[in-house]
Amino acid sequence: MKYLSLPALLIAGSILTFGCDSGGSEKDERIQALEQRIAQMEQGQPNVPSNAQSVKTADPSTLGAFQFPEIEHDFGTIEEGKVIEHNFTFTNTGEAPLVISNIQASCGCTSPDWTKTPIKPGEEGFVKVVFDSKAKSGIQSPTVSITANTQPAVTRLRLKGNVNSKNSASAAPAMGPVRK
Repeated sequence: MKYLSLPALLIAGSILTFGCDSGGSEKDERIQALEQRIAQMEQGQPNVPSNAQSVKTADPSTLGAFQFPEIEHDFGTIEEGKVIEHNFTFTNTGEAPLVISNIQASCGCTSPDWTKTPIKPGEEGFVKVVFDSKAKSGIQSPTVSITANTQPAVTRLRLKGNVNSKNSASAAPAMGPVRK
């Protein structure tokens, strides 16, 4: 609906802009360019800006592919200060060796380790995520972002769970009234 009114607005704008002075070939060229754009839009052809970069679809024979049995691990409820480790295993289901170029954690409380060598098609690899709950409390969901020769190029894994604070009121013993 908005595309149908756009050509009319462009024509009206060009008439208002260029209609005041009928002289000049530059104005005629602008009008022609606008009319060509309108015709392209009416035919459903995309109007690609001249400075746009072309994006090519990656050749599947050059890509690896992750297949994780799980991309999220729930570690449940733990006490503050406990360290959680979890190995995410994966299989390369792509057509080329899978190469992990980088893994970045969402916070300093999480550290990753991973298979550093290329993983051939059909072989398995791992991403180990270590979460340190020191000075953390409440619901936690740290992530790691894996950059690899896959489509999409970034894959995210997540740990989630609840950390009970050491200083919570529920951990303190109940005290009754004080006598003097």
